[in-house]
Amino acid sequence: MSVRLVVRTFSELCITVGTLIVLFVVHILFWTGVKAADAAEGEIDSLHSQWARQPVTPAPPPASTGPSPSPSVSVSAEPSPAAAPAPYRAGKPFATMHIPRFGSGWEWPVLENTEARTLQKGLGHYSGTARPGDTGNFAVAGHRRTYGDPFKDFPKLRPGDAVIVNDGTTWFTYRIAKEPYRTVPTDTAVVDPVPRGSGFEEPGRYLTLTTCEPEWGSSHRLIAWAHLDATRPVAEGKPPDLTG
Repeated sequence: MSVRLVVRTFSELCITVGTLIVLFVVHILFWTGVKAADAAEGEIDSLHSQWARQPVTPAPPPASTGPSPSPSVSVSAEPSPAAAPAPYRAGKPFATMHIPRFGSGWEWPVLENTEARTLQKGLGHYSGTARPGDTGNFAVAGHRRTYGDPFKDFPKLRPGDAVIVNDGTTWFTYRIAKEPYRTVPTDTAVVDPVPRGSGFEEPGRYLTLTTCEPEWGSSHRLIAWAHLDATRPVAEGKPPDLTG
């Protein structure tokens, strides 16, 4: 084989490999985002259709909202026990989430479980953690990058930022308690009912958000904690943080 043939073969191989790399990057950066946006929009449409067919019965006001609750929160005795709500269906949406810090149009569906295919359609609820507004820790995971980049701006979260959840009957406004916390994937105590490292010291109505760290890796996790600040029946319109 001549030197010229070797050089030409090597050049063609490099071009092929380079093309494959470019196509892979396009798939990761663009195509997964297109798929995720379409999937998330479909899940939100599905929720809206479901909510339109059901009676709007807001959740009872919380008895306690954790540290430093806002004066706007209604405080009352715990309601009498009622029939347990139906469990969430695996991989199916049950709420939407809005984080104004990430932009006025930021809205993603929240689906049950954190399996890979679920997180390709939206945010995933850690099964076994609390429901929105309930005593305990409502814990949610989302991609930092790929599949729509829902938590791309996660490090921008600051104390006092609103995280708003709509389950079709009630708007739940949570307030971020501290700047994002960096930890390892095995630190599962961050989604405990009273999450370790959060600064919360007693049972309350909490929210935990988790995503990958660094931005294009997964060796660590970024965590943000919030406490329930206010509730509002959907019949009364959007909360102030979404209309101001």
